[in-house]
Amino acid sequence: MTEPVDPDAPLLTRLRVGRVFAPEPLDATDILIAGGKIAAIGSDLEAPPGWPVRTVTAPDLTAVPAFIDQHVHVTGGGGEGGYGTRCPEITTAEIASVGIGTVVGVLGTDSVSRSPADLLAKVRGLRADGIAAYMYTGAYRVPPPTLTGDVQRDLAWIPEVIGVGEIAISDHRSSQPRQDELERLVSEARVGAMLAGKRGICHFHVGDGTRGLEPLRRLLTETEIPPDQVIPTHVNRRHELLAEAASYAKLFGASVDVTAFDDHAGDDEHSAFTAVCALLEAGVPIERITISSDCNGSLPEFDARGTYVGMRVAGNGALLGDWQKLVREKILPLEAALSLISGNVARVLGLHDRKGRLAIGSDADVTLVDSDLQPRQTFVAGRRIHPPSDQGVM
Repeated sequence: MTEPVDPDAPLLTRLRVGRVFAPEPLDATDILIAGGKIAAIGSDLEAPPGWPVRTVTAPDLTAVPAFIDQHVHVTGGGGEGGYGTRCPEITTAEIASVGIGTVVGVLGTDSVSRSPADLLAKVRGLRADGIAAYMYTGAYRVPPPTLTGDVQRDLAWIPEVIGVGEIAISDHRSSQPRQDELERLVSEARVGAMLAGKRGICHFHVGDGTRGLEPLRRLLTETEIPPDQVIPTHVNRRHELLAEAASYAKLFGASVDVTAFDDHAGDDEHSAFTAVCALLEAGVPIERITISSDCNGSLPEFDARGTYVGMRVAGNGALLGDWQKLVREKILPLEAALSLISGNVARVLGLHDRKGRLAIGSDADVTLVDSDLQPRQTFVAGRRIHPPSDQGVM
């Protein structure tokens, strides 16, 4: 049944801010939104006479592209220490409060009590709440669990499925896939994505194992798979792996994803801030670097024998904090830093035609940040998700 249209509802939304970064700085203070898309960007924009307009006035805030997090355990991760160590689901408020408008849901170690069907249901629930949510089919193990029984069909038939992941390699929790199994899986993802007009990336969890990125180097060397389909994440979990990731990115022109580890925030040697600095210093082009949170996944600890000894639940605060630090410490200007959590991620995921920048025709995914780069309001497809509407508008 079609819901009745409210005759008093505004057709347009106009954001009036102090500055606009698209991510490059624009000579503009207004963004006009219609039908979930950006209709115009300029200054002193006016709607056609008689058209109802909702105006959000925030002259002290800066409009930037809403952030994109390509690695979120939206249904909760964990489980490595038994049933009592399953992590909780994430909420819409937790996502939008840090300026994130788009997430990609993943399954990890546990694909027994958590399934792709659970993940799809959660993704659709987040969409109903206003978040732009997608998912990877599969999990750590190979062959991967799927929705339809086939990776190609998942990508071809399920709109929310944009890739396969997180596939575990170089980790004692992985299924220790053979090289031919990885090659077949990535090939299946590529063909299924082609049928649906998607990028179809394969998102690889890289563990502490000494093999590091060797399986991916072999994959790109010995097959015709293009580098932009293969994305390793967690590459900053140890120094040797990060150095290998820098070589990998430069050799193949590939992208690498660093994790804003919630237990390594700030000045820690494995933080996303430190990893981005190291990759840039090693000569990796900034367009080949992204940051994700691993939010609501587990942060398990194992002894030398691989026995579980404890766990924490990851948050997304480190993603925001490490990104802010890159700008505050003048490692990167704001427009360049934004690419790490917006434009670069949109390109990696194949969403760059509508997300990752503020431009006419793009999705109206906008985050308003204050002078300290703290998100104050988050809009997705023109709908204000944070703060909730019952808290008023600045």
